[in-house]
Amino acid sequence: MPIELYRDKNHACYMFTDLVEEDGQAVQANQFLIVDDDTGAIIDPGGNLAYNELYMGMLKHFPPQKLSYVLASHADPDIIAALDRWLSSTRALLVISRVWERFVPHFTKAGKTENRMISVADAGGRLPLGRHEIWLIPAHFMHSEGNFQFYDPVSRILFSGDLGASMVNGSQAARPATDFKRHLPLMEGFHRRYMVSNKVLRMWVKMVRQLDIAMIVPQHGSPLMGQAMINDFLNWIENLACGIDLFDERFYQVPTVAIDPVVRPS
Repeated sequence: MPIELYRDKNHACYMFTDLVEEDGQAVQANQFLIVDDDTGAIIDPGGNLAYNELYMGMLKHFPPQKLSYVLASHADPDIIAALDRWLSSTRALLVISRVWERFVPHFTKAGKTENRMISVADAGGRLPLGRHEIWLIPAHFMHSEGNFQFYDPVSRILFSGDLGASMVNGSQAARPATDFKRHLPLMEGFHRRYMVSNKVLRMWVKMVRQLDIAMIVPQHGSPLMGQAMINDFLNWIENLACGIDLFDERFYQVPTVAIDPVVRPS
């Protein structure tokens, strides 16, 4: 059952948090649908684990045959591993960083992406959607080399990809986070490892402070909602040491430990 993040008479944003069976084998992931009049886009639709449920869930709110875009923040499997099926079942165009233009065809049958892909330069841009636009916000190296976030100026939601992610289950992800101190332990380890460096985080914060943001909604975990929560998050991420900031020669040693090849039940 999708969560309605925003609605007016012409425009709506939906979030799906629990389409992947929670068996501990796959990370929780959110999928999103934006509808403007009779135009629609899905954001980070996921892999084969989510495809059937997302397609059926969309039917209640928007006909998949009218889908204009599949917006991909980057090219990880939990983002677009089911791309072949989306290109088969809809007429949507894939919108993705130019960095991944020649990699994403590996997710599909030969020739499937031909004339079906909008590859976006590093600077991003504004993509028409119905009577409005979706802004493609540069978020490179957070965590992917070619990475975009998607800002909807109507709902004032920033769909932030992996930035702001928290490690929770699908039911927890359905509940917005409004208390930064309580939510931080669910985010901190992920961001220290998956964000590349504090340098890019500082530049990103400087950029997004110019946006009018009501909610930051990541691809994993709970939405960050409320001005206090968003400000606290931006202040924290702006000063976070992460990724290569934390690595030194200790992490680049010739290995001496044997790997046990036996697979045991978890």
